[in-house]
Amino acid sequence: MLEAKARWKIAEVTEDEAEDTAGKLAAELSLHPLVARLLAVRGLKRAEDVKRFLYGGAELFHDPFLLKGMAEAVNRIRHSLREGEKIRIYGDYDADGISSTTLMIFLMKRLGASYDTYIPHRIHEGYGLNREALDQAAAAGVKLIVTVDTGISAKEEIAYATGLGMDVVVTDHHEPPQELPDQAAALVNPKQPGCPYPCKELAGVGVAFKLAHALLGELPKELLELAAIGTVADLMPLVDENRLIVKLGLEQMRHTSNLGLKALLDVAGVERGTVNEGHIGFSLAPRINASGRMQHANLAVRLLTTESEQEAEHLAYDLDVLNKERQKTVEDMMKEALALLDGRDLNSQRVIIAAKEGWNVGVAGIAASKLLERFYRPAIVFAVDEKTGLAKGSARSIPGFDIHHALTACSDLLDHFGGHQAAAGLTLRADRIPELENRLSRLAMEELQQEDLMPIIQADLLCSLSETTLPCIEQLSVMAPFGSGNPAPRFVFNKLRIAGKRTMGKDRQHLKLTLEETAEAASACSVEAVSFNCGQAAERLAMASSLDLVGELSVNVWNGSRKAQILIHDMRVSEPQVFDWRGTASRKGMRPPELPEGSGILIFHRGAAEALPQDWRDFPLWLVEEGMEEDPRPMNRTALLTDFAEMRDAVLYTLPSTRESLDKTVALLGKLRRVYAVFADALELDGIRVPDREVFKHFYGLVLREKELNSGDARVWPALKKRFGLEERVSRLVLEIFEELGFVRKEGARYCAAEAVQKRDLTQSALYRRMINQDRMEQLYIYSTAAELRELILEARPGDEESTFESKRRMNP
Repeated sequence: MLEAKARWKIAEVTEDEAEDTAGKLAAELSLHPLVARLLAVRGLKRAEDVKRFLYGGAELFHDPFLLKGMAEAVNRIRHSLREGEKIRIYGDYDADGISSTTLMIFLMKRLGASYDTYIPHRIHEGYGLNREALDQAAAAGVKLIVTVDTGISAKEEIAYATGLGMDVVVTDHHEPPQELPDQAAALVNPKQPGCPYPCKELAGVGVAFKLAHALLGELPKELLELAAIGTVADLMPLVDENRLIVKLGLEQMRHTSNLGLKALLDVAGVERGTVNEGHIGFSLAPRINASGRMQHANLAVRLLTTESEQEAEHLAYDLDVLNKERQKTVEDMMKEALALLDGRDLNSQRVIIAAKEGWNVGVAGIAASKLLERFYRPAIVFAVDEKTGLAKGSARSIPGFDIHHALTACSDLLDHFGGHQAAAGLTLRADRIPELENRLSRLAMEELQQEDLMPIIQADLLCSLSETTLPCIEQLSVMAPFGSGNPAPRFVFNKLRIAGKRTMGKDRQHLKLTLEETAEAASACSVEAVSFNCGQAAERLAMASSLDLVGELSVNVWNGSRKAQILIHDMRVSEPQVFDWRGTASRKGMRPPELPEGSGILIFHRGAAEALPQDWRDFPLWLVEEGMEEDPRPMNRTALLTDFAEMRDAVLYTLPSTRESLDKTVALLGKLRRVYAVFADALELDGIRVPDREVFKHFYGLVLREKELNSGDARVWPALKKRFGLEERVSRLVLEIFEELGFVRKEGARYCAAEAVQKRDLTQSALYRRMINQDRMEQLYIYSTAAELRELILEARPGDEESTFESKRRMNP
């Protein structure tokens, strides 16, 4: 068995409903049946809705004036344009804030405005409007501040700005507080009460884009690529307008004329013509964010607005270096955080907090995300300022625990906080961290059940390998861009047989499987599947095991060849596995495998225990003898201290005496997870085949003619081999059978023909019967395939009922 790392949830939809709807969509829109089913389970059941989703363009953008406060914002900005007032764009230091600020720069230039920009320093100033920055703005003659990606919670600061003679237009997308900035000249936020705007989940740059749309009176298509960056980077749901922004923005980015974007794509190693949402999220956004985390966000703004190719190349290189420094900083922080958490009982602790002086607050959110990913619990990472005694931190949470709601309940401890269900930023005195941890943990104990502490993988559909064709996978790509709200399709595959496995990568850190449909499937086919950073699982997966997995479909291109491939997200083996170690464990000098706790070694012949390597004797040893009525017997002290029925991992060290004895033993192991078929006596038995009856007849005839055979004469055995084709050990066994039946008598080294012999059948010899049985056991357990071996060991049958494999062997010897 192999346990899944997550809980798998498949979209709830009745099979008949899905098939009926999908059939109509497939027929009307020429869709692959799997793609049609996928769209149906995602709620797109009408052809017109599917067309809008798959093929909709700029005509689907909403009227920007549906945003509450947009008319007031446009009027106030146009007043500044007419009067020549100086405008300051006040942004934020993350990728959303940076792309918002950049977009506004292009807008202000196009409008001919008198403007400048300001982004606070992440460490020295922190998030949002602050009085010192407002004082500087007033001193510089600024008359209007337009915020982007910030401002909705800045009631006091906006009142202060008004007192300084400046108006503030707020454009933001964060959750509004109960008390809004009532002195703002305009509030534009789709989430504010009373706003009828259809798309509530715009990014900060999405709101800025709508402002540009309203001010220009037309859709500013040239700004879509900037809007796409912030939308993806801020993990906005890629539905409605967000989908349009990213889809059209990517199309523009593939042919961008923005020198900074060109340079950034080049330094990230992304081919411009193939850039997708994944490249934004994992290549562009981290480098843009690195400026605000490690130095100042203005570096990225300069990059995205420069008109000098040389400057663009230099700035892109600088951001790349900063991103590498950021990665190293996070790596060091994680090592220190794990050291701080070492020894703590995290099973009883539902919220994890790590805090230390000297940490970079700019990467606290990344560290918190990594702690959450490692322990799957809400996590907060604080950077403590030794001089002020303040701790600034970032929180990340899991489904089922609203971190913003929890922090609200602890607000009396906090100097400042803000965020949403899954993430938040907060500041408090460092000496209050223990109390915060206690209170959050109590809240988490009340709200989170044990099952909530296991990750969830949401899948769309059950799928068969026969559906994973190249045309189907290629058609799935029309659903892109993928991200939050429109995730890449995930499919569950059940009961796939492992036909091949290997590790790959420089450090063998990745796993590659060849998977086949099981015999129950309607059609036979095989597909390769890859699990990244999961190479260690190869040792825990046995060939021929029945595997369930959840993953994505992709196309693997190698040397011009294109093949369907599954990218594994999680996998499980729900039945016991049989690991085929035949022909390896009996080699001299081989050390015993590392077996998990609860393992035991089974021996089916008492004599075999004497030949057991010393290293194997440290494990619990059990004897299973033919015809035993009682349960297997413990053979060492380790076994005496364990319960046979509780064994989860069993090593079959020798061949079973009979099929029935193995079936009975396996039936006793109700908690069995893994079986290791070693059969260490296999090499010793190899070559011992029971001669047919004609050989016995002619062999006995020779003994009668010669009167005796001298086993001490070295010439005898080569002569017998030449005549009958038998190895020496087989010839000796034949003579022993004759002796047992009374056909010969042994006098020292000589086998002499007996007189007055009674006619007896060979089956009356116990040794002959053992040889026949041994030959059958070898045929079954030594020369079977891995799949056949699994069936023989795990599919116990009553009485003399044949296995499928035995039946095949009997019919096709």
